[in-house]
Amino acid sequence: MLYVDIPTQPEIRALIQTRADACVSIYLPTTPQTQHVTESRILFGNLTRTALTQLDATGFDKRRCAELEDALSTLAEEDDFWRLQAHSLAVLATPDTLRTFRMATGVTETVEVSDRFFLKPLLRAMALPQHAFVLALSENDARLVEVFADLPPAEVRVPDLPDSAADATGRASTNNPTQGTGQANAEGQKRLLLKYARKVDAALRPVLAGRETPLILAATEPLGPIFRSVSSYPSLLAEGISASPDRMTEPDLARATRAVLDGHYARQIEEAKALFHERVGQHRAITDLQAVARAATFGAVDLLLVDIEEVVPGTVDETDGSVSLAAEAGATSYAVIDEIAGRAILSGAKVLAVRRADMPDGAPVAAILRYAV
Repeated sequence: MLYVDIPTQPEIRALIQTRADACVSIYLPTTPQTQHVTESRILFGNLTRTALTQLDATGFDKRRCAELEDALSTLAEEDDFWRLQAHSLAVLATPDTLRTFRMATGVTETVEVSDRFFLKPLLRAMALPQHAFVLALSENDARLVEVFADLPPAEVRVPDLPDSAADATGRASTNNPTQGTGQANAEGQKRLLLKYARKVDAALRPVLAGRETPLILAATEPLGPIFRSVSSYPSLLAEGISASPDRMTEPDLARATRAVLDGHYARQIEEAKALFHERVGQHRAITDLQAVARAATFGAVDLLLVDIEEVVPGTVDETDGSVSLAAEAGATSYAVIDEIAGRAILSGAKVLAVRRADMPDGAPVAAILRYAV
């Protein structure tokens, strides 16, 4: 089993805005197999020493350095913590705070020391959460199932959710529309199914209110299209599970859901790349690092794609967004692309952290702007 805990949007915004005399960001691969976790603990110890060496080279205050070292050493010694892991781990520490996030996505071992955190691997994990709801809907049954990246799927209790179409319409069967209706045709059946779909949607509203978690519909025709026509949940995916859910167990639904999510995320990236190339002709798409940094600083970025593998050390001016590159990573610089992504998020932009092969024109950053420049 994977134990995953990635930050929420408010948490990531708070992390982006964190500033301290020393911010240590450590990312390392881990394993959910407890018998092999010793290797991850050893690696964490090595990366911790790398971070402390970088701080020592800058003449960092020894008392503050000792506080940071104590916090990281305490984490390294916590058997219960290391026993419950996923595929990668983020440790974000200052002399006063320490946060950890376990991720289902893989990472390259990384140490960054600066006055702010390095967050790009977390952005990647947030973009691909593998968490969704599935509405298994047929004339015979209605179920809402929650699918997790790290836990078995579980049915969600939904008050007032109809047990079936017959229950919602007060008829023995929606296949007999003449029962008290005088509508002996398919149109009569459709009206009964519409009534059923509306009751299902109404029951889901208080359960899903305020969420952005994808909802995947498992249904066949004609009920599937009918439900889509009345659904009020904005995160209902266009892609669904076309098989009848009547005989699908919760694990069956979870497996089908993960395939839908993988396709959904792949299409998101392809659509972003297509939009980028469309906006180039409108002077609303750029890849130059300096230009993207300025646009992010002034809140002009609408959508930002960043290369998850690229790290460019340097600094970005707080007022005009000009980039000063550093010869190598160290405690006096930080990851420029990460800083650009943070500024874009704080101005309301959407950020996609993707693999190098998915970047437009192979650039380390690509921005779609809110207006022409």
